[in-house]
Amino acid sequence: MMVTPDLLRFVAFAEHAPVPVHDQPAAERRVHGAPQRQTWTYFTDAMHGMECGVWACEPGMWRIRFAANKLEFFCVLEGHVRLHDADGQVHDVRAGEAGVIPAGFVGAFEVLSPVRKYFVVQQVSISA
Repeated sequence: MMVTPDLLRFVAFAEHAPVPVHDQPAAERRVHGAPQRQTWTYFTDAMHGMECGVWACEPGMWRIRFAANKLEFFCVLEGHVRLHDADGQVHDVRAGEAGVIPAGFVGAFEVLSPVRKYFVVQQVSISA
């Protein structure tokens, strides 16, 4: 993971080569498949709750539940993903398309063909 020591400097992804983190969805969250995932984190800013990078994954499907203070913008570079809302709506996102998974989202994330995407995760403070 790359943590920028100077948050006032521009971060060009092409100028960095973070080591990818490999994982897969937890067994209890899997709907089908056991896809391998890779995450290259290019930038984190703990003070502002931001993390961004590149994420890749093999086909499969798993349940997701975002915290009330976590949201994600992503742009698919290659492949095809499908988000399933808790209310049954389905949203397809293909190469060249983007979307936002809102804070508190409950549903499922499905990779239909191997995917690679840019991601920006934001965690915000929730004040009472």
